[in-house]
Amino acid sequence: MKNKKRKRTERIGVLIKILNDHPNKIFTLNYFCELLGAAKSSISEDIMIAKNMLEDLNLGIIETIPGAAGGVKYLPVISKEETKKFLQDICFKLEDEERVIPGGFIYMTDIIYSPENAEMIGKILATQFINKKIDYVLTMETKGIPIAMMGARSLGVPLVIVRRDNKVTEGSTVSINYVSGSSKRIQTMFLSRRALSRGAKVLIIDDFMKAGGTAKGMTDLVKEFEGEIAGIGVLIATKEPKEKVVEEYVSLLYLENMDLKNKKISIMPNPSLL
Repeated sequence: MKNKKRKRTERIGVLIKILNDHPNKIFTLNYFCELLGAAKSSISEDIMIAKNMLEDLNLGIIETIPGAAGGVKYLPVISKEETKKFLQDICFKLEDEERVIPGGFIYMTDIIYSPENAEMIGKILATQFINKKIDYVLTMETKGIPIAMMGARSLGVPLVIVRRDNKVTEGSTVSINYVSGSSKRIQTMFLSRRALSRGAKVLIIDDFMKAGGTAKGMTDLVKEFEGEIAGIGVLIATKEPKEKVVEEYVSLLYLENMDLKNKKISIMPNPSLL
């Protein structure tokens, strides 16, 4: 039985809702025709109206894929203007002197674990790698999980979590030893053999990078699965040391300086993203 015919405004609203809920997933025109009780020509016009509206308002991109296996998908791309406004706001919050905690760390759990912030951070990171045809997002437990999850959602791919300890619930695992870039200590990371497909294209996302030792460890771990690194994205990277143990990465923010004595923090957005 065919679904009830809908008005154009109703069809466009449903179309945008479905595409937004499933980023980077291809839907065929037939799917919307059957769901909304409309002809292909009408659905095609609806898609073009929605596409133009979202792009005019900088709310993402609706992309059409030609051919028998084609259809339409939504890419939650964030504009440079929106990126600049958000990152400047995060810098302002992180530079609060009350965030300096013993050991020379910055308290930022409340920002990372805010669903609204995590979603925006994930979208901005995903925007940098949106055309890389990524199969998985990989992160290290635990603080990077929220932003990596939102990045994976924006890309429409699974999230895989690397563990610091071997968990029985993970089944058989692959482990590697790596040298922490900051402390120079040898540590171990584990990943379930079921977690990644052989030859997969992987995006690494993490919350913080100092010398890049953890990112390098995850890179080496992906190679154990004969995988390819599509990129490395982090929320914050320190300006020093300038030379990281990973060659290429994208950081949304740079920690310029942290004066522990006077509790002064200097953080700036990555100018190349603005």
